[in-house]
Amino acid sequence: MEDEMPKTLYVGNLSRDVTEALILQLFSQIGPCKNCKMIMDTAGNDPYCFVEFYEHRHAAAALAAMNGRKIMGKEVKVNWATTPSSQKKDTSSSTVVSTQRSQDHFHVFVGDLSPEITTEDIKAAFAPFGRISDARVVKDMATGKSKGYGFVSFFNKWDAENAIQQMGGQWLGGRQIRTNWATRKPPAPKSTYESNTKQLSYDEVVNQSSPSNCTVYCGGVTSGLTEQLMRQTFSPFGQIMEIRVFPDKGYSFVRFNSHESAAHAIVSVNGTTIEGHVVKCYWGKETLDMINPVQQQNQIGYPQAYGQWGQWYGNAQQIGQYMPNGWQVPAYGMYGQAWNQQGFK
Repeated sequence: MEDEMPKTLYVGNLSRDVTEALILQLFSQIGPCKNCKMIMDTAGNDPYCFVEFYEHRHAAAALAAMNGRKIMGKEVKVNWATTPSSQKKDTSSSTVVSTQRSQDHFHVFVGDLSPEITTEDIKAAFAPFGRISDARVVKDMATGKSKGYGFVSFFNKWDAENAIQQMGGQWLGGRQIRTNWATRKPPAPKSTYESNTKQLSYDEVVNQSSPSNCTVYCGGVTSGLTEQLMRQTFSPFGQIMEIRVFPDKGYSFVRFNSHESAAHAIVSVNGTTIEGHVVKCYWGKETLDMINPVQQQNQIGYPQAYGQWGQWYGNAQQIGQYMPNGWQVPAYGMYGQAWNQQGFK
């Protein structure tokens, strides 16, 4: 039905000299506009606006005609507004609406972000691929600084797939970014233990083991465990040097080329669902070979049953402490490489 189709456009990357009157003058040449709302970012980012048409067909024509056009010397970005005013209003809370939206859409993990990259930056970078329902750079709750990754959610699966294929390895800011499907994370069970368990941040996790330790233990995949599955799951976090899988035991070890990549992987993958199994991730055991990499660079710490590979990092008390809840990222609702229960805000 016409009333249910979007009629509002997002217009970004505008010059600070552009006014609502100018936007209305330009877009009204394509079809009658209902209103225009200009948003001036006090943080110094480029302004943007929302243009609402009376009819969907005029909005669609404006999207096709105006995206990439130059207005006052700047190439503007035009896309469907992420929350079109033409959508039916929901009487439930905004949190419920946001959670429902995230369940129905398709989520892309974006890793290796430069510290200066903002939510608006990744939103603008991925906007050309289709309608975005949400975008977010994950930040540390304590410091407010970016954790180096984020998520972009699309209305359509094809748009998300195209974004993953096209944006992987592209430069955003000063780094080449990584893209992959975000891993769905189920709601954590409500329990007294969990409510009293502190959720560790990246800074805490990265300091749990020495800088020479680049190995992640991933357990709980009691069926369907393969090297390919582990590579697909962990590759967004950095260069993988080695993977060892033990399908009969339900766990694996992944060695990265850097301690920081391994820390990001622990924070992000722990507690997510892989092949229907909620997994546990923490540091692999530090061996003498890790501390002296010149002597032996390719060994990974494995459970005691495998003899020379040693045992899991930490003692039994530490394993008990970390495994029931583990490290989770305080970021997104039920989804993502590390989305918790707070939901999209």
